Amino acid sequence: MKILVIRRDNIGDLVCTTPMFSALRQHYPDAHIAALVNSYNADVLAGNPDLDAVHVYTKAKHREAGQSVLGVYLDRLRLFRKLRAERFDHAIIAGAHFLPRALRLARLVAPRHIIGFTEPGKRGVQHIDMGIPYALPQPMHEVEDIFRLLGPLGIAGPPGPQVLISPAEETHKAEELANSMTGSLTVGLHISARKPLQRWPKESFAELARRLASRHDARMLLFWSPGSANNPQHPGDDEKAAWIVENVKGLPLAPFPTRRLAELMGGLAACDAVICSDGGAMHIAAGLGKPIVCFFGNSDATRWHPWGVPYELLKKESRDVADITVEEALAAFERLMARL
Repeated sequence: MKILVIRRDNIGDLVCTTPMFSALRQHYPDAHIAALVNSYNADVLAGNPDLDAVHVYTKAKHREAGQSVLGVYLDRLRLFRKLRAERFDHAIIAGAHFLPRALRLARLVAPRHIIGFTEPGKRGVQHIDMGIPYALPQPMHEVEDIFRLLGPLGIAGPPGPQVLISPAEETHKAEELANSMTGSLTVGLHISARKPLQRWPKESFAELARRLASRHDARMLLFWSPGSANNPQHPGDDEKAAWIVENVKGLPLAPFPTRRLAELMGGLAACDAVICSDGGAMHIAAGLGKPIVCFFGNSDATRWHPWGVPYELLKKESRDVADITVEEALAAFERLMARL
């Protein structure tokens, strides 16, 4: 059997798909299991033991400097010609709801069967011949929701843990940096979030770093989304990170720039615990088995909380992460350490 799992979404979504790969491998140990993902999130699957192949295409908005839009689409055409020649038995559209863009990719692969969620009245839904009507019988995590797509292949839940393999070179670099500082506990602080209401203030991160160092003998690695806040296409938190570093001089805290996803994975792998807002970094930390203190603003904690690891989740009635106090964050960290 040849199975292709298609996931074209963001980093966290792909991390939440890894229990599906593990279940497929366990149920069909001799199958050829492959994934089709985009260049933005492909590093999540590097070294994944449950996959025989990872096929990567580039979205036009993610093309590298000097690469034309035409070149992106020509490369994609060559990829799909190769995938059609593979003659997959099943293509699974991994994602909640009916996803027409992912369905178009599945049809280009021309598998014998397409598995995916369906919704009545949606254009093109008839092309999903092994469909599951999309309905949530109860609130559930993203991992649990998409795991239902394995039902037509005879696989039922509950899903297992997420699976990420940390890159050796980047992990070693982060471990060396952590070990160069005093402290017995390495805590990762990830200060970025895509949604404004998910962003904890820089002043709070600086004060939390001071208390972690004084009360818990912690040394800290600082992570953030690269780039300037003024970049209209890829805004980042370079200025926020620089402010924190400047205002905690003398503490065992080191910035760990992550221009590549593999660097973020390696850096988080070197941590004993991670403090962050909901987002891709949180899901990566969970996939690496790290205990997490997570801040939730206006996102759904039931659907997106860390999967399969110990965590403490903080969310205010205002749905604004900025309203979480340093005292509350520190108390959550101490509860998490006590549980461990």
